[in-house]
Amino acid sequence: MASGTGDPTRSGTTTIVAARSYHVITIDGYSSSLNTHGYRPSYNSDPFRAGGRTWHVIYKPMGSPCRPDNTEYISVSLALDGVVAVDEAVMAMVRVYTRITKANDFSVSNAVGTEWFIKRKDLERSECLKDYCFAIRVHVHLIKEAHPMAVVPPPDIHRHLGDLVSSKEGTVVEFRVRGGKTFAAHRLVLGARWPVFRAELFGPMKEGTTTDVIQIDDMEAQVFGVVMCEEKLCEHIDASSVASILALAEQHQCPRLKKACFKFLGFSSVAFLEAIESEEF
Repeated sequence: MASGTGDPTRSGTTTIVAARSYHVITIDGYSSSLNTHGYRPSYNSDPFRAGGRTWHVIYKPMGSPCRPDNTEYISVSLALDGVVAVDEAVMAMVRVYTRITKANDFSVSNAVGTEWFIKRKDLERSECLKDYCFAIRVHVHLIKEAHPMAVVPPPDIHRHLGDLVSSKEGTVVEFRVRGGKTFAAHRLVLGARWPVFRAELFGPMKEGTTTDVIQIDDMEAQVFGVVMCEEKLCEHIDASSVASILALAEQHQCPRLKKACFKFLGFSSVAFLEAIESEEF
């Protein structure tokens, strides 16, 4: 039984398959391998290297001796030479002909393959058998467990910004609304999140360059607080409040809040009808 080995190739697209290799065994004298006078023989190929390990292929022309139900089949297996330590798992996938096995741990069993590789009569009728000779190509994929990547926690910038607003640390602008209530805020945060504040603080309006208190006479304290808490308000839209919230979002250029209102109205016809029938609409 002759053999030949292809050069292993390193996987550059995955961190799971550490190495790929193939091995070709050639069975010369197919008929003579069956002339065994009643016993079921087993032949080993020459050893070959793959993934830093030594392997060989086991060819059984009359099936496995321990299986009485596959005497009409040829069996082919891949075997790992040597002993594998318990804490040193060797995982490999074996592709033989058109059959693919699952990943196997060779520290549990040092051989894996198929007991029903092909029926002898099918092989004998095929073009694979020529002059009592045929070849088997075995592909070996050595599996290496990928190191888990660091788990990135979900973004919580909303919490950070909320803490920043609540603490009032670093505030550089103050608003006074109708009734005299004041709100301290962060100029850059407001400008980044709301177009109306961007124009107020960084546009050509006079408030864009002043550090004094900005007076807003046409807005109640409660309404201003709502605008400042756009994200929280998006979570509390219902049929009774969607109309007023939508008007507020439109008036004060809160695109995210406006989008949330339209999403609620378009979610179902029931929600839309309830909103129409509410006193706020």
